[in-house]
Amino acid sequence: MKIAVCIKRVPDMGARFKIGADGASIDETGLKFDMSDFDEWAVEAALQLAEKNAGSTVTVISLGPDAVQETIRKALAMGADAGVQLKADGVPAGGLAVAEALAAELREGGYDLILFGRVAVDTAAGITGVMVAELLGLPCATALSKLEVAGGSATGERQIEGGTESLSFPLPAVCTIDQGLVTQARYPSLKGIMAAKKKPLAVKPAALGQAGVTIAKMELPAERAAGRIVGEGADAVPELVRLLQTEAKVL
Repeated sequence: MKIAVCIKRVPDMGARFKIGADGASIDETGLKFDMSDFDEWAVEAALQLAEKNAGSTVTVISLGPDAVQETIRKALAMGADAGVQLKADGVPAGGLAVAEALAAELREGGYDLILFGRVAVDTAAGITGVMVAELLGLPCATALSKLEVAGGSATGERQIEGGTESLSFPLPAVCTIDQGLVTQARYPSLKGIMAAKKKPLAVKPAALGQAGVTIAKMELPAERAAGRIVGEGADAVPELVRLLQTEAKVL
């Protein structure tokens, strides 16, 4: 079975962000980047499926500048077999442009299963995997918390309001992976890190579609007002309730 996992390099979401000089991008100076959490779970899901199905291979694909190679190498160190960088100066804001570039690469790969994280943690759009499936004309199962493959078909589960939804679909297919499928992605071992340096990593120009959407302006949220102490013990409760009703407006 040939499995592809599309991954994204994202900034550390716990960092303090600054707007770039153009007013429409993030200043990356000093920022740390890593693989999006949901994408890590997708890589782990692919590796687990490969371990259960002898002869399977896992290829990771990422779009962006040369800096994404570090993210790809991490996936290779986790155990993926090969990587592909779709080289572009940056990742377009329009998801369709990215989806078209990924679809062009995936179409030539003959993959049985294509995995994405449910969302990228920086944009939380959750649309790329779905659009790739549509462009390739493949079934798409989203937000899976369970995934099993047998023969030429797959089954999965996803959490819905108040319950669980069970799915079945033929392969090839596209799936997006939610947190519940993997409790913890494996950490790259020293042996894996050394092995990753020798694994193939192809660099190809990204066949980006028309961006369609561009970022006109970015603004940081307003600074929070400083907290204040309204009193101590039970005597402070009436004033606290009043402030929650009149100022915070949460009661």
